[in-house]
Amino acid sequence: MTPSDSGPAPERLRSDVTAGRGGAMTDEVGVITGDLTVVTGLRPDGLADVRIQYTGAEEWYSLTGSPAPLPPGGLDALHADVLRRIRHGRGAEAPRRPARSPAPRGRSVAPGEPG
Repeated sequence: MTPSDSGPAPERLRSDVTAGRGGAMTDEVGVITGDLTVVTGLRPDGLADVRIQYTGAEEWYSLTGSPAPLPPGGLDALHADVLRRIRHGRGAEAPRRPARSPAPRGRSVAPGEPG
């Protein structure tokens, strides 16, 4: 992972990583293990695609959970998180979008009705 010190932020990051026990989960073929290459790329909608392959192979797969939301640290932070997850293994997946907060619970009060 080598972002440039000058110019615009990269729109795609690529790193090699060795998956921990239990590997990384893909949408297409299930779990893959061993030496892997990960590419995290920014999409026009602000999400990021996370693609993964066996290092040196031709086939690319989607890491389950991709596309992923960008955290406050941007693409660099997301890519670092994905690499950490894959090193940890256990069927690693991309971070998911946070769930929406449930509506507050309570009794609805009609206008003019005492609460």
